[in-house]
Amino acid sequence: MRRSIDDLPLALDDLPPGVDDITPVSWGIAVCDDYDDATPRVVLTVEEIGGAGAGLVAHLHPDHARRLRGALHDALREIGEDTGR
Repeated sequence: MRRSIDDLPLALDDLPPGVDDITPVSWGIAVCDDYDDATPRVVLTVEEIGGAGAGLVAHLHPDHARRLRGALHDALREIGEDTGR
């Protein structure tokens, strides 16, 4: 089983102003259990816009996905943003 959850290609307007050396990327989240151990994992894909199939893919065990979620939560709190759910 493989199921896409969400994805977002960032537009040039999404990049910080005044920075010329940032590569515009897209990210995607999916779930997959097509592994020898049949353990479901969260799949995070980050790739340069226009470079489909040439990005980086992380197959995250649930504990690692929770740690990433916690790090994003903490980063949002650190910059004074709503941390969501």
